[in-house]
Amino acid sequence: MNGSETYEVVVVKYGTRRTTRSDVFLNYPIYGEPDAPIQVDYFFWLIRNQARTIIVDTGFSRAGGGERGRTMLIDPRDAFAALGVSPEDEPLVVVTHGHYDHIGNLSYFSRSPIVVAKDEIDFWAGPYGQRRQFHHSVDDEGLECLRAAVADGRVSTFQDRLAVSAGIEILRVGGHTPGQSVVIVDTAAGRVLIASDAVHYYEEYQRDMPFMSAASLVDMYRGFDLVRGMLRDARVQHLVTGHDPDTLRRFPACAGQLAAAAASIGAPGATGPVS
Repeated sequence: MNGSETYEVVVVKYGTRRTTRSDVFLNYPIYGEPDAPIQVDYFFWLIRNQARTIIVDTGFSRAGGGERGRTMLIDPRDAFAALGVSPEDEPLVVVTHGHYDHIGNLSYFSRSPIVVAKDEIDFWAGPYGQRRQFHHSVDDEGLECLRAAVADGRVSTFQDRLAVSAGIEILRVGGHTPGQSVVIVDTAAGRVLIASDAVHYYEEYQRDMPFMSAASLVDMYRGFDLVRGMLRDARVQHLVTGHDPDTLRRFPACAGQLAAAAASIGAPGATGPVS
């Protein structure tokens, strides 16, 4: 692969909270294990090389995190700036799904093109996405920004898979939400699977432990099978989960001022532990 087809993946931790395992895993009592504290970390991801920069999700907003009692460690907008990402450059934004902690800062990229699964757009615009049960997962401003982007013609949708460019592919897996997507990226360190909330924690796919919020439990299990298969067959070499605190420890620290809050996979000349 030449340089224009390989990328660096940057994993940025911008928030956190503490809760219990019974609050995280679906039907937790069936495992016969005592309840225990667990940490939930919040990430967004950046894909970049010399030719382009692509943002994968935009994190929760200060207001959206605050009203849910989340701890913001760094405002994602400040983190983007520290990484040299400016909204004036209109970088492509990939939305893996429409929850508050993934689209909370879409307004920051008000001129950027956006890619999202058609099933995700259809769900949140349809009658079921408007039901009260989903309210806690929604960032109203983020959804309004997404709707405005659709009206402006800035949103591209796809059905099941989309090659964004050579070396980057998006797959819709469903499960957590109808359009939940994952992103596969070619890097110099191997192929990276950004699972987002298709796999919140590493033990989800390792132990078949679904997350407590699922639009389709069957599709969530299929997603676990897909991840296991891709790792087993070496179609991907690195798995980046959506909320596991162990994520940053599995990859080399990012260079620069975000070193304590970010990891890098495939950076030129990078060394350090990998998963």
